[in-house]
Amino acid sequence: MQRREVILAGLSLPLLSLGGTLETFAARRAPAAAVAGRFDAGTVAGLARALAARPYRAPDNALPPALAKIGYDQYRDFRYRAARALWRDDGLPFQAQFFHRGFLFKDRVDVYTARDGQTTPFAFSTDLFDYAPQPVPEVGDVGFAGFRLHAPINRPDHYDELCSFLGASYFRAVARGLNYGLSARGLALGTGEPAAEEFPRFTTFWLERPAPGAQSIVVHALLDSPSAAGAFRFAIDPGDDTVFDVDMRLYPRVDLVHAGIAPLTSMFEFDPSDRIGIDDYRPAVHDSDGLAMLNGQGEQAWRQLQNPASLQHSGFQDMHPRGFGLMQRKRRYEDFQDAEAHYEKRPSAWVEPVGDWGEGEVHLVEIPTADEYHDNIVAFWRPKQPIAAGKEHRWRYRLHWCGEHAWKPELATVAATRIGAAHDGARLVVVDLAGGRLSRLADGAKPRVDVAASQGKLRNPVAYRNADTGTWRMSFELEPGSAGVSELRARLVDAQGPLSETWLYRWMA
Repeated sequence: MQRREVILAGLSLPLLSLGGTLETFAARRAPAAAVAGRFDAGTVAGLARALAARPYRAPDNALPPALAKIGYDQYRDFRYRAARALWRDDGLPFQAQFFHRGFLFKDRVDVYTARDGQTTPFAFSTDLFDYAPQPVPEVGDVGFAGFRLHAPINRPDHYDELCSFLGASYFRAVARGLNYGLSARGLALGTGEPAAEEFPRFTTFWLERPAPGAQSIVVHALLDSPSAAGAFRFAIDPGDDTVFDVDMRLYPRVDLVHAGIAPLTSMFEFDPSDRIGIDDYRPAVHDSDGLAMLNGQGEQAWRQLQNPASLQHSGFQDMHPRGFGLMQRKRRYEDFQDAEAHYEKRPSAWVEPVGDWGEGEVHLVEIPTADEYHDNIVAFWRPKQPIAAGKEHRWRYRLHWCGEHAWKPELATVAATRIGAAHDGARLVVVDLAGGRLSRLADGAKPRVDVAASQGKLRNPVAYRNADTGTWRMSFELEPGSAGVSELRARLVDAQGPLSETWLYRWMA
């Protein structure tokens, strides 16, 4: 089973009106922080604040016997009836479908629609699914596991799947011409730390009915976990870049020391920079190949991802970050040679902070993996100070799901990283750079390689134009000596300043 198939093949259903109210919801799942049926910009924040003021209550995710023990193949048979999509018959630019509970997706989420300041809850029904060849299960009102939105992204006469919210606080999206790949999360707690990671979950969603001809749709989500509650507003605008405008309000029950804001989760197994122990016909396998950063001082950097032998943490300290993201820069079929997975069509995800995020670090976690089926890369923003309990904390950001993203177009970007043996036990590092001012340098120009290493010695730094591709290449040799780890940093410069973004790499013996 491939992890991506679970969401792509998962089934969904529109919801039918139920005679409940928001007051009923509050009494059953949260303190009565909202008036029955009414909804405004403060409703979800009020529910989250009230949740955080009382002890956490774990959800009851027990399933009826007909769903409790089903496997992947049975779950795939739970096919949503597309003709019943929410708003399908209303001529609106968005439609919604909903995921069935079962298999890995045991937690229930409640779903409401919001229109003109009023909310309407919806009920589960097996009539909305085609289960064949399985019998229709006798399950009662088991609710939903999540939902997905559809919109005419690639052509005006077809509603493509745009994004999905399924499992804990995970969600992901596509842009025009791209397929699903990496995921985002509402909040990360303890990721990669020695203690068990905590997975906050979205418990309730409110979908605002879009107006005819609307360019975007708004989704609200209530988050809960033992350590914190939260309120999210997502304004989702599809296109060449699909952009989520995210407004997150967090209410910790305890001080959060190892929190991750705007977390991204991806997969990197190997590529030409890291093929140790790989026996595979493909030249690369990954959803993302690097962590891109634009720091508060305006430096643009690229940290090549790795599949390490042991868990690795990297922190990139910053003040007022301008952005970070897990990016997929390889965009040719030849880069992967995989006619099924098509990794070249996986989106990048770029987090653009709105407002002042203060001091902290972009934190990268790289986890060993032996296959392409498990996400092993996580990146997020970690504030310098713990996030204090008993207060509201707010972060706003734009999340760009995209093919490419330009930050400082005058700078060349890293196109490829290759590392191999040199003589005398040294390592040869070769980095290809493309675009920016570098591509317009006159013949005979000689940019300088600005390179440094935390351990070991560097030798023979050179830069030259590749006559076959028209791009530039910088290379150098690392003599590691007895060092087990060396943090490498390199870029091309001339008299006017940087010609390329800063390339970063952690070399490990």
